[in-house]
Amino acid sequence: METISKYSKFVPYLYFLAVIAYWFTDVNQSKGITAYPILLFGIPFLWQLFKPNRKLNFTLGISFVCLSSYLIVVYLSDVFNIVNISSQAKQFMVYGGVFVIANFVMALWMIRNSLNRSF
Repeated sequence: METISKYSKFVPYLYFLAVIAYWFTDVNQSKGITAYPILLFGIPFLWQLFKPNRKLNFTLGISFVCLSSYLIVVYLSDVFNIVNISSQAKQFMVYGGVFVIANFVMALWMIRNSLNRSF
């Protein structure tokens, strides 16, 4: 149980690295070499794995909480029919629903890690 709690602080970074790798692979299949700048998004998360920094961690956490909150507001506006959304956007929202909630949880986890003294 001690090893699980020891390595659980790395879960959000590994999650975001996996999402970036998937995003890169998906875009690389259709766009080719123009997908390589996507890999730059993984640098802060790799940095956090090898040399953790409390300020960078908090900044990443707050940024992703804000982005995820915005996407949650979009979902709620679609549920309550506040804004009309195209069918393509609705299809994307159905596929990305779990992704949005997972991003929000992982961002909160990163903030919690930055507030802990043991990080």
